[in-house]
Amino acid sequence: MKITKIKGDITQDIAKSFENSIAIDTEATGLQIPERDKLSLIQICDDKENVYIIQPNKDNYEAPNLVSVLENNNILKIGHFLRFDKNALEYFLKCKVKNIFDTKIASKIVRTYTDAHGLKNLTQEFCNKTLDKRQGSSDWNKDINELSNKQLEYAANDVVYLHRIQKELEKMLIREKRLEVFKKCLEFLDTRVELDQKGFKQDIFEH
Repeated sequence: MKITKIKGDITQDIAKSFENSIAIDTEATGLQIPERDKLSLIQICDDKENVYIIQPNKDNYEAPNLVSVLENNNILKIGHFLRFDKNALEYFLKCKVKNIFDTKIASKIVRTYTDAHGLKNLTQEFCNKTLDKRQGSSDWNKDINELSNKQLEYAANDVVYLHRIQKELEKMLIREKRLEVFKKCLEFLDTRVELDQKGFKQDIFEH
């Protein structure tokens, strides 16, 4: 795994290097986006385990090269609980994240033999790796050059295993004939994010 720190935006060369798929994740000042908290970091990993940790410009969040990748329908974006990351990226970067695969949704649809659907659980099962989540509650808004190696490693680990997890979950979805219902859930995610941004955090389908 190679980690590259970037301020502002990725270069055009990096953007062009992404071919079929990337894994994405974000860190923020908290979980209440957009009404209180801000987008702090964006992590991207390609299929060769090159990780880019990007600290956006907090003044304007302009990142045209990154946006071009997120909006590229030919590049699959793999994430875990994209309801949060899609919300943050689309609100702050003023873009639409297209062509997604949410490993948390996939896990809930196909791993019905367990109620453990966290990234740590999936990484253990499919990659035989144990994630250390102790750095999760960190001040991600400080300068990227002030982040410790452990914090950078934590941020990178949230994306570096997602390609392998996605492949295994997709196999299971096909095997169990649940791929189509999974795709329908992804289509609804745009609406779920819009509801979040309008303040409807609860499940509107509950009694």
